[in-house]
Amino acid sequence: MIRVFLLGLLSLLFLSPAHAAWHEASSDHFLIYSNQKEKEVRAFAERLERYHDTMRFLFNRPATKLSPSNRVTIYVVRNMGDVRDLYGGDNKYIGGFYIPRAGGSLAIVPKVKSSRNKMSQSELILLHEYAHHFLMASATRAYPRWLNEGFAEFYGTAKFGGDGSVSVGLSSEGRAYELALARDVPIELLLDTKAYAEKKSKGYDSFYGQSWALYHMLHFSAERKGQLSDYLAHLAEGTEEIVAAKEAFGDLQELDKDLNRYLQQRKITTYRIPGNYLNIGKIDVRQLRAGEAAIMPVLIRSKRGVDEEQAAEIVLEARAVAAAHPNDPAVLAALAEAEYDAGNHAEAIAAADRALILNPNEINAHIQKGYALAQMAPDAEDEAAAWRKMRRQFVKLNKIENDHPIPLIQFYRSYREHGVEPPAIAIDGLARALELAPYDNALRWTMANEYMQQKKYDWAVHILGPLAYSPHQSDITERALTLLKEAETKAMETKNATEAAVGS
Repeated sequence: MIRVFLLGLLSLLFLSPAHAAWHEASSDHFLIYSNQKEKEVRAFAERLERYHDTMRFLFNRPATKLSPSNRVTIYVVRNMGDVRDLYGGDNKYIGGFYIPRAGGSLAIVPKVKSSRNKMSQSELILLHEYAHHFLMASATRAYPRWLNEGFAEFYGTAKFGGDGSVSVGLSSEGRAYELALARDVPIELLLDTKAYAEKKSKGYDSFYGQSWALYHMLHFSAERKGQLSDYLAHLAEGTEEIVAAKEAFGDLQELDKDLNRYLQQRKITTYRIPGNYLNIGKIDVRQLRAGEAAIMPVLIRSKRGVDEEQAAEIVLEARAVAAAHPNDPAVLAALAEAEYDAGNHAEAIAAADRALILNPNEINAHIQKGYALAQMAPDAEDEAAAWRKMRRQFVKLNKIENDHPIPLIQFYRSYREHGVEPPAIAIDGLARALELAPYDNALRWTMANEYMQQKKYDWAVHILGPLAYSPHQSDITERALTLLKEAETKAMETKNATEAAVGS
């Protein structure tokens, strides 16, 4: 019953002939797939690039063009119901979601219904999450939770002018209600990530609204000019959050009073960045080939992630599409991914090889073949040779796209999974992958554990901070906090032992 419903649902959602053709919009920081009109998809990509460049401009960072696989891929589906089906579970309020992943960060949002210059509610959710992505991608340390959320709220209410301008720092109607009606968070808890997590009440509070307000005030209050920079400098020196706050902001009760007065203003200051200050780069929009459009429901579901039962269902549809489009390399690469997810490793390699004959640079085909080779290596008659073959596969991909993090990660993992100590080049490659994708929690966890094994405890502390104090708590953040405490203890023991040895 469930199997039939899922397959039928995918076809219904994505392949209805009443919809416009599928388009791909490719820009410096985003890759968008949507079955809307070309002008709508292009306008969406333009707004997102303007948004990215607004943050880049305000942070005074140089304009960069990412390696293709380090962009965020956005899949636009029909409506919020489709988003919730892809998200899974029974959450009725999911309006879109984002998954940070090395070499494959993605967002799934409902069809873009906004005007050319005004974002829909779902797009505003995307802006909030992309602000997190931007901050993490450019950060070298952990930020307090209030700062993470305040930053995302500050930028996530962006307004796009018809003249190409972008305004940020606008108030949010939802947060205004929150500030008026929800329970206040004491200023000491707001500024202390660990204390807030330990003492947070079960009821709904105004944490997000207060975080936005504090970030906003520290940006625009003349009386507190420079304090946010001082605060960040203290944090960079390793000062504890609450201590850094007191050193930068002074008496916290006075800060709280100033914040309350600030919120009583009738007007608030915002940033408006003129369009001629922004550089959105080139945006290419193309209509997908018939095979690419037909395989899209399979691809979206695969990229979202599937369990064993779902994988067994999806591979059947992938095979049907591949039979109808046997000479489309993207279709065959998607088939390889579906076969791999279903545990059919030889079939995945065969599909990937067919794709690579048609297009030697088909990135996903290289990845899926490498994954399948890794799964088969432990059972090979000559295991060492099998792992070498797997590494050569990812070396090929590395030569095609040097800054793709997946080959660097898999090259390292091949040694650990083989039970062999990785060489320095593999460890350096893993560190480079984390530089390229600092938002990938699993990658950060792997790098931290590698440093623990090397007894580089200070380095492990540095790597674990953003994970242990992530604004989005999960099982891995709890484990990271435990490991962080161990790393801090061992780093101090090592320091004390070194000082004792020098002094003796």
